[in-house]
Amino acid sequence: MGGAGRAALRAAGLGPKTLARIPARARQVLVVKGAGPDANRGTARLYTRTEAGVWLPGRARPARNALRGWTDHHRSGDLRSPAGVYRIGDAGGLLPNPGTHLPYDRSDEFAEGGTGFTGESLATAFDHVLAIDYNRVAGVSPLDRARPLGEERGGGIWVHVDHGGPTHGCVSLARADLVALLRELRPEWHPVIAMGDGERLAR
Repeated sequence: MGGAGRAALRAAGLGPKTLARIPARARQVLVVKGAGPDANRGTARLYTRTEAGVWLPGRARPARNALRGWTDHHRSGDLRSPAGVYRIGDAGGLLPNPGTHLPYDRSDEFAEGGTGFTGESLATAFDHVLAIDYNRVAGVSPLDRARPLGEERGGGIWVHVDHGGPTHGCVSLARADLVALLRELRPEWHPVIAMGDGERLAR
């Protein structure tokens, strides 16, 4: 990936350390940029690399993240989203596959009956989810409970349906935006997510 090809990703605010973590074979990068280190809102934009090596930006989509913002060292219960670059390749949800090419696990185990930080219902939050490979085994259902880094480092970090409030550690998108994203991702293009506040992504 040459300098000219990376221009769009640099314009998105990705610095040299972040760019170096994007695998050479990756042709899709979902950039989730938080509004600040302690903010729980931001934007998500999918970039796709052409055969010529040029990264083309998709539409910016409003996103939410964890209540207390971002962290470089996520711990269970810290209410911060883990910043970094991670594989995204496994999906699932309470509802049937909405048309994604990714492996999709439809299961009643995605049902959620709780409420969020502002009292909003979480009933539809996991209708569709995209697993972020933070402290999980790649290539399995998002429901898998294996935590290679240990339980204290948290897990179950997903992109899921927005429920009207901040998350515990996940990223959330409006339902239509998440469905569109799931349909756009291609497993053969080895998609990854680069997520964090602007300062972290710019390193």
